[in-house]
Amino acid sequence: MSDKIYWEDIEIGQEFALGEKRIERDEVIAFAHEFDPQPFHVGEESAKGTMLGELTASGWHTCCMMMRLMFDGFLSKSSSLGSGGLDEVKWIEPVRPGDVISGRYRVLESRASSSKPTLGICKVICEIFNQDNRLVMTCTFTQFMGRRDSTQTP
Repeated sequence: MSDKIYWEDIEIGQEFALGEKRIERDEVIAFAHEFDPQPFHVGEESAKGTMLGELTASGWHTCCMMMRLMFDGFLSKSSSLGSGGLDEVKWIEPVRPGDVISGRYRVLESRASSSKPTLGICKVICEIFNQDNRLVMTCTFTQFMGRRDSTQTP
């Protein structure tokens, strides 16, 4: 018996904790310089005159960190076959150097594929919180999962 999580093991409403990550200043700045060099992401001085007024992580950086948390906390243990894409990303509060983020992966919907008997399809939401348990980001998307018994028909 495998410990791998298959589509059949998933229930609507089920949650998986995704662990934690401390946000480091140098990582925020390095990501920003490479991918999102807006003033509030590249340094403290340049951030002072912006709407945020301080150095914050790019929302895209937060998405990347969420992906790592999601892989470590769930996907690496599952029969994940990827995703059909994101439905919605919401950046609710800024993520700052020194913050410790954690995540929760929650199943909203689940169904067997009608065209591929080896595939289960889940709609999920990933919620990211800071160290004060404040919601800082949500992401909803479709998750494809392998089925334990690929000879089953939907």
